[in-house]
Parts: sequence; C-alpha cells; structure tokens
Amino acid sequence: MMHARRVTGRRQFLKGSVAVVAGLGAWRAQPARAAEVQLSTPCMEKLGWQLSVQLYTYRRFPLFEAMEKVAALGIRHIEPLTGLQVDAKRPGLLANEDLPPEVRKELKARLADRGMLLPTIFANFTGKQDQAKRLFDFCKEMGTGIIVAEPPADTLDLIEKLCDEYRINVAFHNHARGQSPYWKPELVLAACRNRSPRMGGCSDAGQWARSGLDPVESLRKMKGRIISFHLKDIAKRNDPDSRNTVFGEGEGEFARVLKELKRLGYRGITAIDFEHDTPALQEDMARNVAFVEGQAKHLLAESE
Repeated sequence: MMHARRVTGRRQFLKGSVAVVAGLGAWRAQPARAAEVQLSTPCMEKLGWQLSVQLYTYRRFPLFEAMEKVAALGIRHIEPLTGLQVDAKRPGLLANEDLPPEVRKELKARLADRGMLLPTIFANFTGKQDQAKRLFDFCKEMGTGIIVAEPPADTLDLIEKLCDEYRINVAFHNHARGQSPYWKPELVLAACRNRSPRMGGCSDAGQWARSGLDPVESLRKMKGRIISFHLKDIAKRNDPDSRNTVFGEGEGEFARVLKELKRLGYRGITAIDFEHDTPALQEDMARNVAFVEGQAKHLLAESE
C-alpha cells in the first residue's frame, strides 16, 4: 500500500467484510443497456495479458461506480475487494460472500451488459470453515476463478481442499516487508510446497521493490507458481511505505519487469493495483494503461 496507514486501510476493508443487510431497499429496475466495453489493449491481449483493475484503486467509489470508470478505460476485467461498498444508495452492501442473491443477480447483469468479467477477487479468510466455503460458493456463482488473499497459515489445508473441490485457484498476494506473511517469494513457495497447483502467487513486483527485493529475480523464483499478477510502480525502492507512481515514472523497474513476465511465458490476469488516489486518478489510470499497452507493443515487435 501507499503508506502504512494505507495498508491498514485495505486490511480494514477486508476485515470489515461482514453482512449488513439493513436498508437494502426495494429492487430497482435495471438502467438501459450499456454499451459493451471496447478493449483498449490489443497488444496486451496478444501477449495473453488480460488487463484488469484491482478496485482498491477506486476505493472512494462504490463498486457500481468504479465499474463505469474501468469500462471508460477500455478494460473488461475487475478485481473487487470484499470490503468494498457495492452501491452508494445501499451502504450496507459489501462485495463479499454475504451479498444477497438479488444484488448478486444485479451485479451479474451489469457485468453482462458491458461485456465485463469478474475473474478475480481480493478476499479475506477468517479461519472459519463456513466462511471459506461461502466465499468459494460466491466465487463459483460469479464466475470468479481466482481468489487473491493473504490467508492465515492454519487455513491452508482447508483452502487446498476447497481449491480442488471447486476448481478455483488461490493466489497469495505479497504486501511489503513487515506488512505481510508472504512478502518475499520464498514465503509464498513454502506455503505452496507439496500442495495443489491451484495454490500459488499473486505476484506484485512493485511490492517486492518496496521490500528491497529485485523484482525480476523475484519473478524468476516464482516461475511455475504465478497465478495472477499485480501491476504497480513505486517512487522509492526499499521503502515499504513508498507511494505509487504512474507506471514507468518510479523505481520499480517496470519495463524490465514486464519484459521478464513475457520471457517467463505468463498468460493470465494482469491487474493494475494503483493506490495513489488524487483528483487526477482517472487521468493517471489512462496513463498507466497507455504505458503498459505501449510496452506490450514493444515486446511484440521485439519477438517478430
């Protein structure tokens, strides 16, 4: 996260993912059908990098509003956070396993209208078997194939069983040093050792750089266990509290990281996780998209 307090903020989002159903209001008719998203990243698609947005990026907006901002960027995939508010008019609704059936239906309809998908979700595991099973049930219903999380060590046996039962992957995310039990590749690999191939990493090279690790070398260590990838650049290396920068403007060796990602043959969800929220957020996000697509175009040209 951008600062220590920002890390706590995201974790508070997750820990606050409890059912609050008061004030849901009556079912409302769907708005007129929205235009489907026109992809803005054809070169990324050719590399097999399906661009998504981790919605902590748009945390001051409820999910339904954040979706529209992502669609405006020409991106079809979203990665909600399970502590994220769904609708400003119904403040008790959170994007987690306690979402009522009628709102799940509404969310699926909104996604379908725009040709958008929800392939990954950043979630919290409480350690309780019932909560974990309901989370997997929710993901199955939403068509979500990857749960991004930093699960407690004592939940891994249960998670492995559910991964294989539901055919859903769990990707261990690495927050920065001192902020995560999975901050370096060795810790993710140790958690996954001798376990289902459905368990691996949501590799965040920007967080590795914050932790003082070489992001390219860290990627190489994760070869064969990278399930999803977070895109992040940072202002200062070896500083766990360093803020994000627009891609290519920081010390995260962003272009070098993307080149290595291609060399490793990674194909899958590649999510922008941009934490530097300012009034220029949408403009910054457009610059982020343009940078990654430009790098993808360059990498394709190199391979021709």
